[in-house]
Amino acid sequence: MSPTELAEKLHARDGVLLGGRLLLSLIFVHEGLQLATHFGGAQKAMAALGVGTPLLLATIALQLGAGLSVALGILARLGAVALGLFCLVTASLFHTNFASQNELLHFEKDLAIAGGMFILALAGSGRFSLDSGLAGLRKGRAGEGAKALLALDRGERPEVVAAGRASGVNCHGAVISAADNLRPIRSEAAGDRNDEGQI
Repeated sequence: MSPTELAEKLHARDGVLLGGRLLLSLIFVHEGLQLATHFGGAQKAMAALGVGTPLLLATIALQLGAGLSVALGILARLGAVALGLFCLVTASLFHTNFASQNELLHFEKDLAIAGGMFILALAGSGRFSLDSGLAGLRKGRAGEGAKALLALDRGERPEVVAAGRASGVNCHGAVISAADNLRPIRSEAAGDRNDEGQI
C-alpha cells in the first residue's frame, strides 16, 4: 500500500482539515470572547482608534460567529471567507505603520491568516465537520424521495411507515402497520386487490 493510499484510508486529509480549522479559528474565538467579557475596556481602546460601539459589536459577533463556524465546520466556507476579508480590512486599516516592526508583523500575520482562510474556503471543511454530517442526512432523505418517485413511475403507491408505529391508511381504509414498512401497494386494472387477492 502506497503512502497516498494509506493516507486516504486513514482520512488524513480530513484530519488535517479539522486541525487546520481549529488552529485558524482559535484566535478569532479567543479574541471575540476577550472583547465580549472586557467590553468596557475594549470600547475605550476601540474609541481611541476611531471605532464606534456598533462596529465593535459587529466585530465581536463576526469573530465569535464565523470563528465557531470554521471550528465546527458548519457553513465553514462562508465563515472562512468572512474572516479572510476581515483580516484584509484589519491589516489595511490598523497595521500600516511599517516603520514599526510590531505593526509590520501584525500586517503580515493578518495577510497569512487571510490566505489560510481563503484556502480553507476552497478546500471545504472535510469529513469531520457538521457540514459533512448534514450533507449526509440530506443525501439520505433525497435517496428516499428518489425511491418513492421510482415507485410512482412504475404505477405503485409506496406507503412510508415509521418503524414501530402505524402511520397511514391504505386504499381500503386499513391501518398500515410497521410490518408493511415501505411495501408498495399496486393498483390492479380490474380493481384494487391486496397481496392475498382480496378486494
